[in-house]
Amino acid sequence: MNGREITAAAIQMSSTPDKGENLETAERLIRAAAASGAGLVALPELWSCHGLERVYRENAEPIPGPTTEFLGALARELGVYLLGGSILEGEPGSDRLHNTSTFFGPDGELAAVYRKIHLFDVKAPDREYLESKTIAPGARVVTAKAGAAVLGLSVCYDVRFPELYRLLALRGAEVLAVPAAFTLQTGKDHWELLLRARAVENQAFVVAPAQWGQKADGRWTYGRSMIVHPWGTVLAQCPDRDGHALATLDLDYLDRFRDEFPALRNRRPEAYDW
Repeated sequence: MNGREITAAAIQMSSTPDKGENLETAERLIRAAAASGAGLVALPELWSCHGLERVYRENAEPIPGPTTEFLGALARELGVYLLGGSILEGEPGSDRLHNTSTFFGPDGELAAVYRKIHLFDVKAPDREYLESKTIAPGARVVTAKAGAAVLGLSVCYDVRFPELYRLLALRGAEVLAVPAAFTLQTGKDHWELLLRARAVENQAFVVAPAQWGQKADGRWTYGRSMIVHPWGTVLAQCPDRDGHALATLDLDYLDRFRDEFPALRNRRPEAYDW
């Protein structure tokens, strides 16, 4: 990382219900991203346990807890900012959990915690999803410092709610994190569209690590983890396999762009009568 610049990696993986296996995969991919020059590394949604809802409660854990200790130690060893995608937060066996994103500095300290606000309760083309059956919604908008950048935290289905990202931008977010596990059916039509829209309307970089492939319950996730430029251009994208998308985020450019094309300053909140 040099000056107002940071290289980001959006990790793509296909997590299983086996937490130990997922931790090994995540460590390998995080190390590979750091070796590629990433100063900001981001994991996908529910990276530590995914694919069978019946095992979610037994894999939940408090924050801080063993998984956040694992992430903090890796961040400290590698000297990177690390977004822990999201994990299931709660005591094992709890009736209501949180889908929680964590963020660590290069010192290994837990710097931010965001609990997913918008829950995926929909009838998709392939099946009905009811995230609120297991997950309780969060209620707080969260930003954090990632070196020279301000990071705005979100998770997956949040991307369909532009008001969250506008609030993040108004609080200074320059990089929007969207760890996800988009379904194949919605992802093929909406994933890139929504990420590019959030980047353009908020004049921010978007870092979107995702789950890919078929899960233990038979359903498919879309993948195509990507990093998006504030102009809406896709800077990097993963193919259909484990790996990472890598791009350098030029924050000096972002400052100039927001100054020359001041869409955020041109807002007229006095006219937005709810």
